[in-house]
Amino acid sequence: MKKNMGGTDRMVRFILALIVLALFYFNVVQGTLAYVLLALSGIFVLTSLVSFCPLYTLFGPNTCKLKN
Repeated sequence: MKKNMGGTDRMVRFILALIVLALFYFNVVQGTLAYVLLALSGIFVLTSLVSFCPLYTLFGPNTCKLKN
């Protein structure tokens, strides 16, 4: 897998995942929406850790700085 996520993108995804986790912990979001958001935040954390987003491959963006 070739990296396609830059540092800023990774950090934003990780922070969003933490916010969703906090909303779930403090019962701000509940029910089905809470579980969907938790799954999405889990995907955000995973893609942040590996610096690769499969959707970026499909749609073409690349936030990783290219080496010349």
